[in-house]
Amino acid sequence: MPHALPALIVVDVQRAFDEWEAAGKRRNNPDAVARIVDLLAAFRASGAPIFHIRHRGTKPNSTFLPSRTGYAVKDEAREQAGEPVIVKRVNSAFIGTDLEKRLRASDIATLVICGATTNHCVETTTRMAGNLGFEAALVRDATWTFDRVGPDGDTHSAESIHAMTLSNLNGEFARIVTTNDVICSLAAVRQ
Repeated sequence: MPHALPALIVVDVQRAFDEWEAAGKRRNNPDAVARIVDLLAAFRASGAPIFHIRHRGTKPNSTFLPSRTGYAVKDEAREQAGEPVIVKRVNSAFIGTDLEKRLRASDIATLVICGATTNHCVETTTRMAGNLGFEAALVRDATWTFDRVGPDGDTHSAESIHAMTLSNLNGEFARIVTTNDVICSLAAVRQ
């Protein structure tokens, strides 16, 4: 029988993104980390499993190299004793890691995904979760992204990129939910 509680997958809540912002990159969803803190508290209170995903850069100039300050996890989202940390080197938390094996070994069928960034590692992990047969829920107010310049030279706002990513994933790969939705459903399972 599948695990009654979902697992929280916290993707790349690392200081590199603060460094990007300090360097002038503009992001959306400024309260996303606060919502991740709320999710962590709710999952810990319910005894539900939590998996922390950390990105390890591979390029010499990556802000995610373990030797650089950006590799560290933001203090408020740091793992607690017994919560596994899975280090990835590509966008998907499933490629080159034992995440899928750990989830299957614990008979976990439902994943609640949050973190950074919406259209990169969060999206790739969410797509793969859906493709691998997990019931995935992506928490829209607990993820964020940055403005980007497209191949045509046009600037796309973080808000529009975030909204389009959620639209692309909705229904086919995941349910799009809010932090409050998740906390309420965890409370209902506990009763």
